[in-house]
Amino acid sequence: MTEQKPRDPDALHRHLRDVKELLSRQQLVEDLVHRQRMPHQKLVESITHKQNLARLRRKLDQLHPADIAHILEALPLTERRYVWDLVRAEKDGDILLEVSDAVRATLIETMDPDEIRAAVETLDADELADLAPDLPPEVMQEVIDSLDQEEQEQVRAAMSYPEGTVGALMDFDMVTVREDVTLEVVLRYLRRFEALPDHTDKLFVIDREERLRGVLTLESLLINEPETLVSEAMKARSLVTFAPNDDACGAAKAFERYDLVSVPVIDAERHLIGRITVAEMVDQIREESEAEIFSHAGLREEEDIFAPVIRSVKNRWAWLAINLVTAFAASRVIGLFEGSIEKLVALAALMPIIAGIGGNAGNQTITLIVRAIAMGQVEPSALWRLLGKELGVALINGLIWGGVVGLLAWWLYLSPSLGLVMTAAMILNLLLAATAGVLIPLIRQHFGRDPALGSSVLITALTDSGGFFIFLGLATVFLL
Repeated sequence: MTEQKPRDPDALHRHLRDVKELLSRQQLVEDLVHRQRMPHQKLVESITHKQNLARLRRKLDQLHPADIAHILEALPLTERRYVWDLVRAEKDGDILLEVSDAVRATLIETMDPDEIRAAVETLDADELADLAPDLPPEVMQEVIDSLDQEEQEQVRAAMSYPEGTVGALMDFDMVTVREDVTLEVVLRYLRRFEALPDHTDKLFVIDREERLRGVLTLESLLINEPETLVSEAMKARSLVTFAPNDDACGAAKAFERYDLVSVPVIDAERHLIGRITVAEMVDQIREESEAEIFSHAGLREEEDIFAPVIRSVKNRWAWLAINLVTAFAASRVIGLFEGSIEKLVALAALMPIIAGIGGNAGNQTITLIVRAIAMGQVEPSALWRLLGKELGVALINGLIWGGVVGLLAWWLYLSPSLGLVMTAAMILNLLLAATAGVLIPLIRQHFGRDPALGSSVLITALTDSGGFFIFLGLATVFLL
């Protein structure tokens, strides 16, 4: 049966629900049959089991590998492994490419070397290089040895480039033509293909030394006369190209900016060595977005939601430990003003407001700065301009919302002095939050660290401790 992707956003959820229902039904039927004593019970169990397996297999056979990958990620470990065993072997390699790194590890753990080898032997060189870090080294070497010389060189080339570069993402499946032939010859050449490589919107024009001369778009190929030479129809100027060591993030921005579908990758001598397509760039953008979300929360890496407890603990403990230290520091700040809180109990009720608003404002600032850094919009020279702007925003918000909180405190506790202290503390803590929100990601970037990693933990710790100190300090000086 032909594999098809869902036609609407709800289709994927329906597929997942159907698989879960089939798994539940199988478990329920098996439990009922097992509990009841009846003649030929083993035969009934066997027939029932095979019927349920057949239904589940038929469902999985209809699904695209990307859909199966989503389903596997949403299942607990036991059910995931059960479903994985039912998937057709020819889909294994594509599914391993689609699942997250964390889930991929749980699938590979269940496979013997022969199964792994069979799954990846059908993959292209760039896809094989993507899986290489997760495969057993001896299996990977056997697979490489089974390839022809050209494919071996392509795999080693893709594996030689650092993660996050264009070279690590490029593929080698592309169509090249010479500039001294006619478009009619090119059309006859293309008819020899069973199918063109995915995302082919242009052909790459090379010379005899395989140097890139230009590109021939499919549009140009179709609208020009068959007798036209490729050199006359091709595009050679203002051509977007990448080098293999270029940053993948920058390449993704270029794809977004210029609405690109595919781009040639060339070396310093303009030899054509591969191409980057929009498919790789979409994956790159998604992975960057997910990594930023995890980093913002202080997670070291993507986590399988059904991972063993110990593995999840290892992924989360570092920033929780840092958070514990900062929380203890905040508690010691409060401890410095125990006497003030005892004399004016209202301080204990009001101080979480100062810390909470400051933390929220700081996270807003830090989110904007981290995004601007990711988009390449922030240079070190812009530090003071950014800081001035954010301080201005914080001052205005502090005057407005600090005034509102101050009036409420005055009304609740019948103390105008307490209201003024609340307003002043709100303004000062928002200024502190704005300063930290700008400086934390820029300082981390300056030292080559991920600007987003643990940023929310740091900003919350600073605005909590700083907010408590500012509010309780002002109250001690002016109210007691």
